Amino acid sequence: MSLKWGCALLAICTTTVFILIWVLHSGGEKALPCEKPHLKVSSKETDTDAHSLVFDDLSPAEMIQVKKYLQQNLGVSLVDVPEPKPSDNCIYSIVLQLPPKAEVLKFLDHQGPRPARQALAVVYFGNQKPPNITEYVVGPLPDPTYHKDVTVQKYDGKLPYTRRVLFKTEMDEIDRFLKNVAYIKAPNFMHKVIGNIETKVFAVGLPPGLKSGDRKIWLTHYQNVPGFILHPIGLEACVDVSSLDASQWKVLKVFYNGQYFQSMEELESQFNQGRVKVDKIKKTPSDGGFSSLKQRVPHTGPGPLHYEPRGPRYRIRNNQVEFMSWSFAFGMDAYGGPRVFDIRFKGKRIVYEISLQDASVIYGSNSPASMLTRYMDLCYGFGFNARTLIQGVDCPHLATYLDRHYFFESAFPATHKNSICIFEENAEMPVRRHFDRAPKPFYGGLVDSVLVFRSISSVDNYDYVWDFMFHQNGAVGVRVHASGYIQSSFFFGDASEFGNRVEERVLGAIHTHDINFKVDMDIGGKCLSIL
Repeated sequence: MSLKWGCALLAICTTTVFILIWVLHSGGEKALPCEKPHLKVSSKETDTDAHSLVFDDLSPAEMIQVKKYLQQNLGVSLVDVPEPKPSDNCIYSIVLQLPPKAEVLKFLDHQGPRPARQALAVVYFGNQKPPNITEYVVGPLPDPTYHKDVTVQKYDGKLPYTRRVLFKTEMDEIDRFLKNVAYIKAPNFMHKVIGNIETKVFAVGLPPGLKSGDRKIWLTHYQNVPGFILHPIGLEACVDVSSLDASQWKVLKVFYNGQYFQSMEELESQFNQGRVKVDKIKKTPSDGGFSSLKQRVPHTGPGPLHYEPRGPRYRIRNNQVEFMSWSFAFGMDAYGGPRVFDIRFKGKRIVYEISLQDASVIYGSNSPASMLTRYMDLCYGFGFNARTLIQGVDCPHLATYLDRHYFFESAFPATHKNSICIFEENAEMPVRRHFDRAPKPFYGGLVDSVLVFRSISSVDNYDYVWDFMFHQNGAVGVRVHASGYIQSSFFFGDASEFGNRVEERVLGAIHTHDINFKVDMDIGGKCLSIL
């Protein structure tokens, strides 16, 4: 009896050791679900990798080289500060200049020369007469020796300075102008209606003005709390910020609770005469109250987790991904955000490029700021606004996380840690299946798993989740999720005709999102056309 138990125990121990050895050998270096993944991403260039590097984003070292070259060769003084002012000459952004497709294909498919690596630099000349925006192609990298003005070639003319986006410093200056110059002209109104509520000014009515060249911006006032965008106070102002000298700015019109006024002085006068309809709002708690993102319901335990029995089935080298029958190169443009190139299935290129182009948002409301809102979110930078992804929330624990680098409205490159994630997910839907019960029952099915290339752009109140998806059946697609906060305006009068009431004095304004992608397909050759 003891011999039998001894043999059984020996068999169990042997099996256990075998299983442990098999798991250790097959699992690679992939982390446990609660740990940060340690998938090795190779950066050593090989002949094969050189193809994908044609599309690789600029490194911080390359950005610095471009900056130094321009400082030494443009012949003007470029201000080198963390946050430049509109009246400065400064380098606003430095991004990769993609080579022409014809040159890339000659290199990829016909052993032609490798296209020159170049950067595109956007320079704001706020201290020139007239002020202007100029774009330069700079190359070759990593040691540039030339720069070429491509502004007229791209835009059919010079770019006037009025087309620039609002600087961070410009918004700060507008806030100081309102508090130090405008508000003091309506002291009684501000004291009795706004009181001790700390306000935040937000440039809602964009683009500024009604015609090209305008810099007349409608600004909305909110309570300065987390989720401020859901706490309007009803006061809006149109400010002319055309001049680069803030002392020349002026308030053109004021709007409060359904009434227009020609100036802050007129608002004060009408208020003192009792001719202003006042809907005084309550001060919101410092945590934002209903707009707070704090958890309302206690945790009930962890939910399901992704599991990779033998580690990841994809491989990343530099900016190239290989997964099952797929291979592609990826990048993140500071403006346009995520993009993929040279997409191949079973070794054949089917798509040359899929890239985000823009996302516009058109609003409607009964208040001037919201009714004039026409966002073109590309100008804020989808790539630059892609920040750190949170494991287990934004992406699975087992995803591979990658950093990106940007030179965007700053003096030096900024690194956004873990702002891209790549993972395989079970689609939870069979790619095909069938059950037949006659004459003899049979079933056939095939599970569908998908490789996902993901980033998330937080553009002010909006969060866009961008997914590029690669299915095992040869299908490739994009998926977009919208999150974040809605943009609100003050609820008054006929506001219910322009959206939904989400709080006592808060209108969720009606709006439309229009998201555009570029898809350059090469199925059966580069001359493919779809009508």
